[in-house]
Amino acid sequence: SYNNMGMLHGNKGEYDKALEHYQKALAIKLKQLGPEHPSVAYSYNNIGVVHYYTGEYDKALEHHQKALVIWLKQLGPDHPQVATSYNNIGAVHDEKGEYDHALEYHQKALAIELEQLGPEHPSVARSYNNMAYIYKTKKDLAKAKEYWEKAYAIFSEKLGPNHPNTKSLKARLDALKE
Repeated sequence: SYNNMGMLHGNKGEYDKALEHYQKALAIKLKQLGPEHPSVAYSYNNIGVVHYYTGEYDKALEHHQKALVIWLKQLGPDHPQVATSYNNIGAVHDEKGEYDHALEYHQKALAIELEQLGPEHPSVARSYNNMAYIYKTKKDLAKAKEYWEKAYAIFSEKLGPNHPNTKSLKARLDALKE
């Protein structure tokens, strides 16, 4: 499928090819399923991710917001996919230097994840990690440490001490002590 081809090219850093395949998938889905189908939202999300990786943040934001509108309507405001969309939008705002907007979206994602997935889910840790980066950028090292510690505790428990995500968080925490 075009989505699978897009993912393969994206994983290889071939973003032009990935975008081409995702756009073909989107065109088919729009024609066959209509503009409000959740599968269309996945295509918008994938296109947004490609634009994010190529530094086209306004285009990324546009596509992530289109996905969010569909997911909110079709899945409801408390669905974990909505949380993923909020995290993606937060990441774009972070890259644009819009840290307060980024935190707002990551906090929305975190609230859904805590409610729907529970406090020990790796997606919760991802949101804590995202927020910690922003607090570090804003030079609020105490808040960054607080959120990285929360993320580290979850990853240590759920993924183990040797998982790359756990090791990466440990390194960030150690760097804050220096």
